[in-house]
Amino acid sequence: MKPRYLVLAIACLAALAAPNLAGAQEQRPPVSQCQAIAQTIPKATFASFSGASPLVPAVSEGEDVKLTFLGHSTFEIETPSGIVIATDYNGWYRPATPPDVVTMNKAHTTHYTLTPDPGIKHVLHGWSDIPGEKANINLVVGDAYIRNVTTDIRFSYGLGGAHENGNSIFIFEIAGLCIGHLGHLHYELTDAHYTEIGRLDVVMVPVDGGLTMGADSMSRVIKRLRSSLILPMHRRGPPVEAFVSMFGKDFDVANAPDDSITVSMRTLPKKPLIYVLKGVR
Repeated sequence: MKPRYLVLAIACLAALAAPNLAGAQEQRPPVSQCQAIAQTIPKATFASFSGASPLVPAVSEGEDVKLTFLGHSTFEIETPSGIVIATDYNGWYRPATPPDVVTMNKAHTTHYTLTPDPGIKHVLHGWSDIPGEKANINLVVGDAYIRNVTTDIRFSYGLGGAHENGNSIFIFEIAGLCIGHLGHLHYELTDAHYTEIGRLDVVMVPVDGGLTMGADSMSRVIKRLRSSLILPMHRRGPPVEAFVSMFGKDFDVANAPDDSITVSMRTLPKKPLIYVLKGVR
């Protein structure tokens, strides 16, 4: 083949391959800015969050995320761009604005619904309907990146008995913040779980004292996570004080005047704060 024809053939092949390469790049999973990179267990090195991955929405520090306690373990999370997320959504506790995304867990019927409003675009189950498989959530919606880390549950009212990987800790990466919802956590986390979770700036934690875990076990999880802002939820029976009493001088405690808090990277408490929103206590 003459040189000029060879060059032309190579150029044509490159032009045909380019769209396929672009498509492959678009299909790569997002890169978490909060997740720990396992170097040695139990030690871990946290991924840098100073710059955004090209596959995760760009954020700027100082943008506000609003969290509102709706009831039980349902929070409304509103992102700076107006994306509305409802956690452990059961259809009873609804945000004022129809949510774009809902997450669910299956330990009890108060944490999920199999008949959500068909207008909800993204319904994320924290369990897999395929036996032996894990739920695997990696979703970008507007300025939010949502992923999950699965844990086992002892029992599941309405959907069967004990279920390996039946609960999901949902993690929302928004405006530089790493926000975690522990769901219906039944067992203390392993080193592998902590590595998968990575950094959590804000964590929503069940404080029922028994239906999930006892206050001592749950407090050990929170002490290890060492989030800046701890939001109790899922209080059934014992007062929040039973959970709060597990913490010493390294944690501040405050009762909120209302049911919501607005937070950003710049306004995170410098000392871990257990912040009890109105309606939880």
